[in-house]
Amino acid sequence: MAYYKRQIDNELLLWKESPLRKPLLIRGARQVGKSSAVQELGKTFQYYVEINLEKQPSLKALFTEDVDVHKTCERLSAAVSTPIIPSQTLLFIDEIQNCEPAIMSLRYFKENYPELHVIAAGSLLEFTLNEIPSFAVGRIRSLYMYPFSFDEFLTAQGLDLQLEAKRKATADEPLFETIHRLLCDQLRTFFLVGGMPEAVANWIENHDHISVQRIHRDILDTYQDDFAKYKKRVSPDLLRQVLRSVALQAGRKFVFSQVATDMSAYKVKEALRLLGLAGLAIPVTRSDANGLPLGAEADTSYQKYLFLDIGLMLTLLSTPATDILLTNDTDIINKGSVTEVFAGLELVKYSDCFQKPELYFWLNKSKNANAEVDYLLPRAGKVLPVEVKAGTKGSMQSLYLFMAKKGLVKAVRTSMENFQQCEYNDTINTATRQINVVPLYALRNL
Repeated sequence: MAYYKRQIDNELLLWKESPLRKPLLIRGARQVGKSSAVQELGKTFQYYVEINLEKQPSLKALFTEDVDVHKTCERLSAAVSTPIIPSQTLLFIDEIQNCEPAIMSLRYFKENYPELHVIAAGSLLEFTLNEIPSFAVGRIRSLYMYPFSFDEFLTAQGLDLQLEAKRKATADEPLFETIHRLLCDQLRTFFLVGGMPEAVANWIENHDHISVQRIHRDILDTYQDDFAKYKKRVSPDLLRQVLRSVALQAGRKFVFSQVATDMSAYKVKEALRLLGLAGLAIPVTRSDANGLPLGAEADTSYQKYLFLDIGLMLTLLSTPATDILLTNDTDIINKGSVTEVFAGLELVKYSDCFQKPELYFWLNKSKNANAEVDYLLPRAGKVLPVEVKAGTKGSMQSLYLFMAKKGLVKAVRTSMENFQQCEYNDTINTATRQINVVPLYALRNL
């Protein structure tokens, strides 16, 4: 499968050249491209050593509780017939979650062998790390990886000029209508293809939605096969039900009883936690948002969840391609849940890759109130509300209410509209509030 450039490629090169680097732990769901990115980095070294502790279980014996990383590397070098030389060799330990002593050894690479470039990764790594949360605090660096972003999808297709035009566009200088329409069409395609690397590569090669959906189903089957490896107190059947419910309840508060009427909330909550550890469900938490940090006023009893990948989600829900490709902009899909999930995933993908992202929304809990702002971002020391609209029209009463309550004068509306700006004169609070309209395909501009 061809390799297409990813955002983290530059981060990996910077890590390679840094004199202060630490062993790197790449974290993310299965099949998002972790191994491929490291293999691409490996091409910049004279020697590259990759071991997979799931496929090569005999190599686990090289990692013992009495850690001597120099001896471990000597034995590894002999086992794979490749020199392990500082500054010349990249050592990649894949599926490291299968060997706890190997995970523990990472701290000693920093302490006793800092000149060697070491990267580790694992598909179900979070489950093991959850059991040893302080295994190497300060001695390793985590890098979080996700499926392709929309920008990466454009780059993979050679649309760099359109991408550059999008990045430079503003409300004062919006995109030419032809470029705007092209990017809207690309966005529709991305909804169906999603960002899983295998699906993206297949689309670029074949441009066949049926073939892409088959890949999605294979990936979903792989995830569900993994459920047997999760904690034994949650059944694989319940995990499948909860994962499907994450897709079905997208865009609204997750209600435990909608998973199964005869299932306890505790079991559903535990299943959600495990799906979160696997990277398949990303929580969005309600915050009162009176100031920063947003997490200081978080209410975990009100949470929404994002399905890992928009393409996988639509395939899981058996959404016909025509519902996306042929629906007009004012109603790109019957509900705005697809666009809301897409927007949230984009915000995650464009966040700092060295920090696990946290997403928040606002919900008015006043009696007889029905106001909600989809996403809240920290910007310039203040809260920036982001309202997601599926088409090109729609009320912004919730956004206006939130801005008035919190004394904010700037907000973002993201939709299928071109770049523009509008102002709202709040006569009650005598304030002029500014709404920047940013197209859904340009969320990186934020």
